[in-house]
Amino acid sequence: MLFGEEHVRRYVETDGREGHDWNGVPVLILTTTGRRSGQRRSTPLIYGEHDGSYLVVASKGGADEPPAWYLNLQADPEVDVQVLGDKFTARARTASPQEKPGLWQQMAGIWPDYDSYQRKTGREIPVVVLERVSA
Repeated sequence: MLFGEEHVRRYVETDGREGHDWNGVPVLILTTTGRRSGQRRSTPLIYGEHDGSYLVVASKGGADEPPAWYLNLQADPEVDVQVLGDKFTARARTASPQEKPGLWQQMAGIWPDYDSYQRKTGREIPVVVLERVSA
């Protein structure tokens, strides 16, 4: 099973033919800029689609602290995204309190463990909306 850096490498090399389908769910590659290092960091994430945008969940398996990629996009919301062979720049934003319930339900329908991750932590797990800004 692909995971971490190897997952990213194989996904990028094969335009997602390897790595897009992971444990029965779709995966994209999100690349953020490190808020301290300034280095580009790529992460494979389960995604959903909504109104022409992509959705990801900053769950970190229900940890009490958010994943580094989420902290990075808060500092710099311009990110790069790859879905299969489609590579584009996007602006990342946290779903509003009004949007989140429906988007959370959609994402939990794709990966039901998100509900158990939320129960494990007192942290409100964000849903992130990735809105395309260029091809």
